[in-house]
Amino acid sequence: MTDDNIQILQDAHYEFKKQNFKPAEQLYTQFITSCLRSRECEASDLATAYNNRGQIKYLRVDFREAVEDFSSAIKVDSQFEIPFYNRGLVHYRLGFFDDAKSDFQRVLKLNPDFEDAKVSLQQTLLDQQHKMNRGY
Repeated sequence: MTDDNIQILQDAHYEFKKQNFKPAEQLYTQFITSCLRSRECEASDLATAYNNRGQIKYLRVDFREAVEDFSSAIKVDSQFEIPFYNRGLVHYRLGFFDDAKSDFQRVLKLNPDFEDAKVSLQQTLLDQQHKMNRGY
């Protein structure tokens, strides 16, 4: 990875942590574009950039694009449990309980100690049951 790419990613993380989401998103996009062009990035760095950009999109309620970024992160690094969890949260909020359940179960397969995923899976199962009990 080039020094420029390393700096872009560090700057993106810095802006993200400070909740300066617009510049963070632009920097993550720049990093992702550069990685895809050069093919010289670590999978974990690329997956983190996709995941964090997805979180920014989630926060502004752009769920479709957030799911795309979380799915891209998963495609790049299928052992990274965080994008599965984040995608599961979006699916849950949209009422796609089967997809949410599948994502949360995958998180727990990768990391059995991920407490938030355990809680989210339980809530998904409860809400899915309530939905079935109400007949829709």
